[in-house]
Amino acid sequence: MDGPDEQFDEMHGPAGSVREAYTDYEQWYSQQDAHFLNRKHKDAEHSFRRTGITFNVYGEEAAEERLIPFDMVPRIITAAEWRRLTRGIEQRVRALNAFMYDLYHRQEIVRSGRLPQRLLQQNDAWLPNMVGFTPPGGVYTHIVGIDLVRTGPDEFYVLEDNARTPSGVSYMLENRETMMQMFPELFMQVGVEPVSNYPRRLATSLAACAPKMTEGRPTVAVLTPGIYNSAYYEHAFLADQMGAELVEGSDLRVIDGRVAMRTTRGYEAVDVIYRRVDDEFLDPLTFNPDSVLGVPGIMDVYRSGGITIANAPGTGVADDKAIYSFMPDIVEFYTGEKPLLPNVETWRCADEEDCKYVLDNLADLVVKEVHGSGGYGMLIGPTATKKEIEEFRKKLQENPHGYIAQPTLSLSTCPIFTDAGLAPRHVDLRPFVLVSPDTVDITPGGLTRVALEEGSLVVNSSQGGGTKDTWVLKD
Repeated sequence: MDGPDEQFDEMHGPAGSVREAYTDYEQWYSQQDAHFLNRKHKDAEHSFRRTGITFNVYGEEAAEERLIPFDMVPRIITAAEWRRLTRGIEQRVRALNAFMYDLYHRQEIVRSGRLPQRLLQQNDAWLPNMVGFTPPGGVYTHIVGIDLVRTGPDEFYVLEDNARTPSGVSYMLENRETMMQMFPELFMQVGVEPVSNYPRRLATSLAACAPKMTEGRPTVAVLTPGIYNSAYYEHAFLADQMGAELVEGSDLRVIDGRVAMRTTRGYEAVDVIYRRVDDEFLDPLTFNPDSVLGVPGIMDVYRSGGITIANAPGTGVADDKAIYSFMPDIVEFYTGEKPLLPNVETWRCADEEDCKYVLDNLADLVVKEVHGSGGYGMLIGPTATKKEIEEFRKKLQENPHGYIAQPTLSLSTCPIFTDAGLAPRHVDLRPFVLVSPDTVDITPGGLTRVALEEGSLVVNSSQGGGTKDTWVLKD
């Protein structure tokens, strides 16, 4: 067994033994020529460049386009481990959807005293426009990404919930496609659950959420902010793979109480919009009047039952890291069960005692903005300089409600390929979940993000991280 304070390596056990999940892979890897592996490593990079798998990093000057680094050593999970994970993921996603319904109706969780009212009053993601309205099929969170970290053989924690517009699924699919092209013989030796059917499953799940007035086969469209958005590659990729239309706000208008898209045959009604536009820009008549990314009047059509918007406006409340700290209570409140997947211990800086503890221990903690994402606006105490800690201390003292803090977990490691051979690096995992009125569908695997710098805990691509193919083994 690994000692309680030892860093858990997912491939290698004590004394260099190979764990069950990696047995077949290690047998294959040990038989490969070093020159062959180096060539394949370069081939993977060239493949990603040819495909155009890039993302934009927004700086002070202008957006910079970067290649997402890909590591060709897969992250492998056994079938038994995956079954345990999926039970916890499904429980959490069902609780999130019930929580969204309650927040926009009777707010029983607030009345019970389990959730402070201030978390809604101070939360820009909570939309008064959604109060009293139930989306078609009762689904708020159609596509969810649950970020998980591992610290031991059976120890998984939820790090974040992504219920607004979770991204990264195109990289999951392209990672698998690249691996299968490079190492077809490996997939004949190791039984791996497929992920390539995700776009079809997404299309099926979205169609199942179509409004009641839909006639015939539902028309699904992906709404993108446009080519300059950091995730535009993914928007176009998913629309193409689903057989859905890729549209911008200028392609849509409200006609006779329906949202219609411009086609070569004139305007045709749309039933489901998978939107990748933030709430604020969705409807200039309801939200930001200066928005040119959305559709004037779409919220009126939505509230009248004329269209499904996935994910529902207002679901960003669940992405709030202050709300995250209450998720154990939220899961228990709506399911009557203890969470199968625990949260990371979290201190709420809005609470005076918690804030005092955090200020006294900044050098040992990870401090995050409650509305932050992408690895920005955070302090990793153990790797920060004294100057950085003191500067962050001032920000925290000025706005304690804007932050939460967590311990620095000893995240598990997976090997990456280097010129010198395999080397351990920290990883997290974002499984993707599809929710329809009758089904919670969890794709086997997800997006593994890896911190490519030795010792780094930051896996975000915008902060220098990369991605891996994630394998769930067949029984």
